Amino acid sequence: MNNAQQTARVGLFFILGLALVWVTYETLSGGKLFKQQGYTLMAPFSDIKELKKGDDVKVAGVRIGEVQETRLENRRAVAVLSISPGYRVASDAVATIGMAGLLGTDYVNISMGTPGAAPLADGGQIRTETTPDINSIMTDLGNLGQKLQGAVGSLSSALSGNGQPGGGLFQKLDTLVTENGPKITATLTNLQSISGKIDSGQGTVGKLVNDPELHDQLVAAVKDLKATAAQANNFMAEAQQIVDHVKSGQGSLGVLVYDPQTAENVKVTVQNIRDVSDKIAKGEGTLGKLLSDDSLYYSAQNTMKKADRALDGMSDSGPITAVGIVANSLF
Repeated sequence: MNNAQQTARVGLFFILGLALVWVTYETLSGGKLFKQQGYTLMAPFSDIKELKKGDDVKVAGVRIGEVQETRLENRRAVAVLSISPGYRVASDAVATIGMAGLLGTDYVNISMGTPGAAPLADGGQIRTETTPDINSIMTDLGNLGQKLQGAVGSLSSALSGNGQPGGGLFQKLDTLVTENGPKITATLTNLQSISGKIDSGQGTVGKLVNDPELHDQLVAAVKDLKATAAQANNFMAEAQQIVDHVKSGQGSLGVLVYDPQTAENVKVTVQNIRDVSDKIAKGEGTLGKLLSDDSLYYSAQNTMKKADRALDGMSDSGPITAVGIVANSLF
């Protein structure tokens, strides 16, 4: 083997070694070498659970960064998130800690946020929410199981009556049925008798169930009630229409109620009638004197008597003489 072949082999092994070192470094460093650095966000949590450096940061299941570090600040756990430069996180987005399966690692899940919201700046703080993890869920399930076990034990004790005076629920029901057996039997007998009478058409209910004519009459009465209700509705509609016309000033009543001139005329007319009646009551005017002056009444009565006597004497005289007699009698 000459020197040229040995040199080529050494060079090839050297290149392979460099490639192996490169692949190893890229795998361990997450492929960040020679890549553009992104920006960081602060995510404070009350409990970061099992979150650690290098865990994924995802939006809708897509990896957009990783957890750069975790630390304690002001009695809270803060996860520093390194976000790739090609992704912008909305200012109203919310970060939660999720778990990839029952045995998977934790990761930070960020919501999409509102479209058009301003992005968070480098070093900004993202809102967070705490979600239950598998440990808290298992603890709650354990507590629930204990409560269910206690409830089932209490129910079993109540049903069986262990340690209770008078026995449990079943024993009390058995005693109740035993003591009231004759009454229950009599009640069932009465119910059977009532149902038999109804089936045979006895009584009001039996006739209502079995008599077709009574059923037809009941249906007709219901129809009459419906017709009466419809007429009442029509009457109310017409009355409402009349009220609307009166309110709008239509018709004589509307004009009388809402027209000021008409109301004033009515007021003047009533006042005139009152004045006339007052004058008549006081004996003023011809009609007042006629109603209140007794002498005018007696004069008219005497005149009528004279006219009667003159008419009685007309039968014995001629026409001219009769006219003279009447004139003489009256004047």
